[in-house]
Amino acid sequence: MPSKATPKTSEQKAPEGAEPVKAKKVAKPAKGNKPNALQQPLQPSEDLAAVVGEEKLARGEVVSKVWAYIKANKLQNPKDGREILADDKLQKVFGKDKVTMFEMNKHLAQHLK
Repeated sequence: MPSKATPKTSEQKAPEGAEPVKAKKVAKPAKGNKPNALQQPLQPSEDLAAVVGEEKLARGEVVSKVWAYIKANKLQNPKDGREILADDKLQKVFGKDKVTMFEMNKHLAQHLK
């Protein structure tokens, strides 16, 4: 009859007092290297520029600025934080009154070139 010993796990705990490991920031490409898709500066459309500004930005920066705008204007649904209630500027970008945070990137991609 097999024993009912608890299986050993490969999970290791950090020693007490150890600081958590922080994620490294995405490094800019070295000279001569082409930036990857997330680092590529893109021009926002006029509708999106009303929210994030006119200058070229990487996708990650665009998403960060849109989230800053959403939080500053309290546009998250209080009952469901995943839902964004678009104001007039964001309605032009999203094309509808409400979007989920998961749909947001799909709509933003249509406004970046």
